[in-house]
Amino acid sequence: MVIAERHKYILDQLKSAGYVSVAALSKAMNVTMVTVRKDLKILEDKGLLFRSHGSATPVAPYVMDKPVDEKQWVQVEQKRAIAQQAIKLLKQEDAIIIGSGTTVLAFAQAIPRDLSLTVLTGALNVSIALLDLHKAEIVQLGGVVRQSSSSVVGHFAESMINQFACSKLFISVDGIDAEFGLTTSNMMEAHLNSTMIRSVQKTIVLADSSKFGKKSFGKIANIEDVDTIISDRSLSRHYVNLLEDKGVEVMLV
Repeated sequence: MVIAERHKYILDQLKSAGYVSVAALSKAMNVTMVTVRKDLKILEDKGLLFRSHGSATPVAPYVMDKPVDEKQWVQVEQKRAIAQQAIKLLKQEDAIIIGSGTTVLAFAQAIPRDLSLTVLTGALNVSIALLDLHKAEIVQLGGVVRQSSSSVVGHFAESMINQFACSKLFISVDGIDAEFGLTTSNMMEAHLNSTMIRSVQKTIVLADSSKFGKKSFGKIANIEDVDTIISDRSLSRHYVNLLEDKGVEVMLV
């Protein structure tokens, strides 16, 4: 391939998969990895991709913290569809944990009002959304309130979580990277989410496709710690295959 053909191939792969690796491109285009890195550098200088160690993505993968009232207007229909699919995983008398974030808030708002549940949550807006579930027992975790996420974090919340055994955790994240894992923008929130994962039998991640290939500051867990991920159909087949290879059940809606 000449340079123009290589650049077109790289951008086509990014568009279809949302991610490319230097090693895979080297093999596919029959050129050295040094050549691939030079190609990626040229394309990055033109603002067409973002390079990271051994790979590239269409946009910068790093996510900054945003207020919950800003995030709730992003990917609204996808979040509603993901919430409806997640509800199908609930059973009468389930004891569950619900994390914080706009996607799990959509899930909480959509839970059938006649369902009998025990729900632990650190998210204040989730607790409010569940107040009219008259057959539900709601346990609000205590701690330091993060105004940007409308949730509590810290030692007290983690200590409370350790006193309970729940069957399922429904959690949202800011970023999902196939190699680095699940992340969120706040270190204390990440630690609380890690504690939640260790206290349940099954972890279910609710995340629209825009969260994939992204990283944020605080690592929550490895991909292998997740049982199920529910996302929308814009998620690339490349990422679905990566997740399934790691033993994760993927549901697309």
